Amino acid sequence: MNVLYVDMDNVLVNFESGIARLDPEVREAYEGHLDDAPGIFGLMDPVEGALDAYAKLARVFDTYILSTAPWENPSAWTDKLLWVKRQIGEPARKRLILTHHKNLNAGDYLIDDRTKHGADRFSGEHIRFGSGRFPGWPEVLDYLLGGTD
Repeated sequence: MNVLYVDMDNVLVNFESGIARLDPEVREAYEGHLDDAPGIFGLMDPVEGALDAYAKLARVFDTYILSTAPWENPSAWTDKLLWVKRQIGEPARKRLILTHHKNLNAGDYLIDDRTKHGADRFSGEHIRFGSGRFPGWPEVLDYLLGGTD
């Protein structure tokens, strides 16, 4: 079975939805580094189609969530785990990997919206979520599942 990694921020979770839920004072205090705002990662909604896509992919691939958590925001580490438990549940049980070096994980595919934190050096295929070729989950599912979802 092929190994697939899925990033969280702006792939599974809508980062902007968390920003919108921050108190204005917190938003102002963390302007320019909003990912360090305590609790922000617990406020985010799923990206449209992400939960259904993860469930479909988890039936076909050995699927993991591969994400980075801000070093200066300890609550992000816990918030990301709790988000996965709440939103995805059993298909992602013990499948969350938090790292600043995504290239150290061996696998066939990485779905990520950026090339930072080693995504550009990932040994498998980097599927650039939000790009012209893969603007959203329907295109990613069609590519990976070939219309068999």
